[in-house]
Amino acid sequence: MNKNLNLRPVRPRKLLGTAGLLVAALVLSGVWGCSKAHTMNGFDVSQAEVPASEIQRGGPPRDGIPALTDPEFLSPGQAHWLGDDDRVLGVHRNGVAKAYPLGIMNYHEIVNDLFAGEPIAVTYCPLCFSGLAFEAEEPDGTRLMLGVSGLLYNSDVLLYDRRSESLWSQIGATAISGPRRGENLETVPTANTTWRAWREEHPDSLVLSRDTDYSRNYDRDPYVEYAEDEALMFPVRFRTHGQHPKTPILGVEIDGQARAYPLPAFPATGRHEVEDELAGEPITILIDSDAQTGRVLDEQGEEITSLVSYWFAWFAFHPDTDLYAPGQ
Repeated sequence: MNKNLNLRPVRPRKLLGTAGLLVAALVLSGVWGCSKAHTMNGFDVSQAEVPASEIQRGGPPRDGIPALTDPEFLSPGQAHWLGDDDRVLGVHRNGVAKAYPLGIMNYHEIVNDLFAGEPIAVTYCPLCFSGLAFEAEEPDGTRLMLGVSGLLYNSDVLLYDRRSESLWSQIGATAISGPRRGENLETVPTANTTWRAWREEHPDSLVLSRDTDYSRNYDRDPYVEYAEDEALMFPVRFRTHGQHPKTPILGVEIDGQARAYPLPAFPATGRHEVEDELAGEPITILIDSDAQTGRVLDEQGEEITSLVSYWFAWFAFHPDTDLYAPGQ
């Protein structure tokens, strides 16, 4: 992503009279210069890694969408309200499997959680249909606690950490402003799938409880019509045409090379396997058409981080991506 130019106030070589001295004072003080802090929702974005003009207010203020911390979980049998075809984010870590229903994530977007004592932040952006989990431990061993900034970049949620108040791009997995600007988050493989498919693979998976201490109608999906509409609610830096922007894809990036696998390009039912190569590395693509999901394995058969999201969101962050077409 392009960085903003770091513009500094220009000192004129020669200023004439009182007016000239006043102009110089205003420039040096930042009133007329470019050093004046630019804040949005209380975050300084004047030195952001992306143009501040491309950071959008999503509507709610900072923490207007409340992140969850150390939430309650249920056994699979207790989650009677969760249907087989309901979508969940699934994370398996340290021998623990957990499912985060999108019906809940729509209203919270971040869960600061623990997996056998290891802090993991599970995040979801309903505008991009993107779910990602991150290792959430600070360099000094304390927990990295994330909140919802109320800001967006490329229509994707900007997270913020409560310690430094740096803004983090979810899909970019990098800090775009604040003291930690330029740092990256380590991703954790995350499934965006149906409850049935996740439960079949992890029958003992815990389920995020609806008992969140917040009054929300978790049965109502406010993004149903948005998912079908070709229009975007917020601008993105890169946009492509010829395919419905909300087409679900499986995206993977290796060493700066990216490829997207449109899920509708595969047969409508069943499971499908594709042997492929990206950045010189053999990979295996596993597609579950019934659950409209997929995952990526490396040459050793280990799962590597991939992303199920809308096509427009993947392209906005990976404009040089390849687009897989079966038979080519």
